[in-house]
Amino acid sequence: MRKKEQKQFEIPKEARAICALLKLAGFEAYLVGGCVRDMIVGVEPKDWDITTAARPEKIQELFPESVYENNFGTVAIKTDSEDPKLKIVEVTTFRIEGKYSDKRHPDEVRFADKVEDDLSRRDFTINAMAYDIDTNEVIDPYGGREDLENGVIRTVGDPLKRFEEDALRLMRGVRFSAEFGFVIEEYTEKALQQSAGLLEMIAKERVRDEFIKIIATKKAVEGIEELERTGLLRFVMPELRDGIGVGQNEHHIYSVWEHNLKSLEYAVKQGYELEIRLAALLHDVGKPKTKAGDGKHSTFYNHELVGARIATRMLDRLHFPKHIAENIIHLIRYHMFYYNVGEVSPAGVRRFLARVGPESIDDLIKVREADRIGSGVPKAVPYKLRHLLFMIEKVKRDPISPKMIKINGEEIMELLTIKPGPKIGKILAVLLEEVIEDPFKNEQVLLKRRVTELNELSESELDAMVKKAKETKDEFEEGIEHEMKKQFHV
Repeated sequence: MRKKEQKQFEIPKEARAICALLKLAGFEAYLVGGCVRDMIVGVEPKDWDITTAARPEKIQELFPESVYENNFGTVAIKTDSEDPKLKIVEVTTFRIEGKYSDKRHPDEVRFADKVEDDLSRRDFTINAMAYDIDTNEVIDPYGGREDLENGVIRTVGDPLKRFEEDALRLMRGVRFSAEFGFVIEEYTEKALQQSAGLLEMIAKERVRDEFIKIIATKKAVEGIEELERTGLLRFVMPELRDGIGVGQNEHHIYSVWEHNLKSLEYAVKQGYELEIRLAALLHDVGKPKTKAGDGKHSTFYNHELVGARIATRMLDRLHFPKHIAENIIHLIRYHMFYYNVGEVSPAGVRRFLARVGPESIDDLIKVREADRIGSGVPKAVPYKLRHLLFMIEKVKRDPISPKMIKINGEEIMELLTIKPGPKIGKILAVLLEEVIEDPFKNEQVLLKRRVTELNELSESELDAMVKKAKETKDEFEEGIEHEMKKQFHV
């Protein structure tokens, strides 16, 4: 179907110039796929793709500043644009594809003469449209425009065949549903359910990328629910499913599964970044493994530790970049921090900062907010949390790490005229505990005097002080965790 548009779309000059040159050389050329879809719904396209009757060698002849390094007829044309989305414009020859033995790439590609042939190979109707810049016509043989208007995700032709060709389309279908807030058409959804197992044949990095795009949408929760409904979630994050139907205690009105989704929902509504959203979704993934008892007095001791280990496996399996995974795992590990006004001293707050890292505080608070709202409570930031933030602001410039002590290992060696050895570390450990307890002791004159005093101690006496410093820290952490678990049955 070819339909003339009522309005003229704004097309960047780079895309117009490429289409114009192809047409001047006697070849049909159209904008195609996602950019056409986005223009119709009024969204700025993420990229601009062109399809043409010209063969790859002819495209390169017309555009010397281009690269052709694949077997699929796609030529990357370099432009002078300052817009990152337009620095490279991909131009692909009309094509028909053969079997997909690896469920991802066609075994063979045959070039075609008609744009309709090219559109027949595409995944979903909303992506199977082409646009003629000169005539202002939309070529829409599969009803993509109607599906856009009705908010429907539907495959081009037989959905089982489409998913059999390229199993990543299983994730893409759910992602488009979440991205646009569309429903998946009945037969397409049934095919998703029947074909879910094909996802195992897809590289984990590709599955991860689609999953990240789902989490990044405003309908991330609906996306997760659709992954579960279609059976895809068991091939992406099966551990998340363990929370389905797992009841909690008197402090929670939702199951673990519902709580995790509602925590994600809050993070999405607040516009939090990817790592916060994933930490919110996974923060209680350890609860099903740690549940003891039932009903309102059930407990989940150490679920944050178990959850951090489970999340490590999950994120590693999907090949998340190390720095992203480590941050998410850290937030899960420490999301259960306890703070009660009047019970935790400034020194305790400094130890808390030393334990979780000052750079993680903002993110940790966001995860805690999501956790609270996901539990069904009305306020994300109660007085206790506001007071903790006040205390953190108050002590944040105080020393909490060896680097912040106003004397270092080299200065200690010079002062005591000794060589490098374990003794330096022991002295620094004692000094750190003392300045955490009393920041006014972090003055070089006082520190030098204290170093001299510590040096006069026997090895056993110094070891005892190091042990005591560690016990003070452990006692603090164990004490707050004991109170937290007693109060919240976790």
